[in-house]
Amino acid sequence: MPLSPSEILETIKMVATENLDVRTVTMGISLQDCVHPDPEALQERIYNKIVRYAGRLVPVCQEIEAEYGIPIINKRVAITPVALISQTGQVDHVALARTLDEAAQEVGVDFLGGFSALVHKGFTKGDRRLLEAIPEALAVTERVCSSINVASTRAGINMDAVQAVGMAVVETAQRTADRDGIGCAKLVAFANAPEDNPFMAGGFHGVGEPEAVINVGVSGPGVVHTAVQKLGSAADLGQVADTVKKTAFKITRMGELVGRLASQRLGVRFGIVDLSLAPTPTIGDSIANILEAMGLERCGAHGTTAALALLNDAVKKGGAMASSHVGGLSGAFIPVSEDAGMVAAVQAGALTFDKLEAMTSVCSVGLDMIAIPGDTPAETIAAIIADEAAIGVVNNKTTAVRVIPAPGKTAGEWVEFGGLLGRAPVLPVSGFCSASFVRRGGQIPAPINSLRN
Repeated sequence: MPLSPSEILETIKMVATENLDVRTVTMGISLQDCVHPDPEALQERIYNKIVRYAGRLVPVCQEIEAEYGIPIINKRVAITPVALISQTGQVDHVALARTLDEAAQEVGVDFLGGFSALVHKGFTKGDRRLLEAIPEALAVTERVCSSINVASTRAGINMDAVQAVGMAVVETAQRTADRDGIGCAKLVAFANAPEDNPFMAGGFHGVGEPEAVINVGVSGPGVVHTAVQKLGSAADLGQVADTVKKTAFKITRMGELVGRLASQRLGVRFGIVDLSLAPTPTIGDSIANILEAMGLERCGAHGTTAALALLNDAVKKGGAMASSHVGGLSGAFIPVSEDAGMVAAVQAGALTFDKLEAMTSVCSVGLDMIAIPGDTPAETIAAIIADEAAIGVVNNKTTAVRVIPAPGKTAGEWVEFGGLLGRAPVLPVSGFCSASFVRRGGQIPAPINSLRN
């Protein structure tokens, strides 16, 4: 995939002035051959395999950064969902999480995803044990991330799992109360979770994936924002969409170049480019600012959902033209604490929890990195997860929930996470009770559009 001199110069400008980067290079590793009835042997096999495959991941990414001048912000590992390889009753899931954390530290990656279970149609005994271990596991580790797939278009919504995750979120927040509940930033509930997602906290290595693979998550909200601004107010929305497509094409080519270089140097198969526009707390690197550049006074004003739908679709169309290996989530992220423009919109009163939920019907993820009052009941959090899962199930798309009940804080107060996780005001949630609905449990049946054969 050769790049012309003009493309190279354009990319250099994007990196230097518009916050363009590769957000993550993530190595997926299958741990299915690590299964062993002895828990200590299982942990040893897992540790050794992660270190063997990912030991050179960080140095190789640093080489590519130095040679091409393209920042690679995160280097990560995603593994087979732990619940699938730890079904024996002797496994101590917290001890296993510590082993994963040690392996991640040894290879130098930022996060390791896959302390996960796929329970959209029911639980195994191992699934339940993993779910029970999540709060302690996330509290005692730094790099381990957890995700639970509670729903799918084919299966419907497992409300017993939804309730269990709601309880896990509350307990995780309590166990990390000294850090504003930051453990919940490493826990996400999914509907229709993709098997090749390079982004955390939801990344894991699916059972349909190869032995090892390199997946890349690109970014570039600042680049898209600049391109839309340059159009001026006279351009119609068709022209805006066309400009976003062309910009996404360029960003994707850069991401695939980096992914293929890493794949070649590591001797691991190249997987996909995830086209998701991932914001940061840096001013100008914001999804909200792109929507405002289209003509909205503030993100959250009427028209926001339509503008986000345009952006998401144009990014996918442009990226699909640039690469035949598109996957993961691929669209626009709207994580509140990680997006300075979103935070400003919340402060201005333009962006509410309910509007964010509406926006998730057309974005690529869901309710992401939203701080809520620390006394929010587990059943309310479960109901939020159920609402978001319903959007994903009915629309046959991925949706997710990563909310943080900030211990001891109420609506309007602030949480501070630092780094890419940023800071955000605590958003109010409905005070009306959902407990009786959530406690019914059972399975919300799959929608009629699941019968596609």
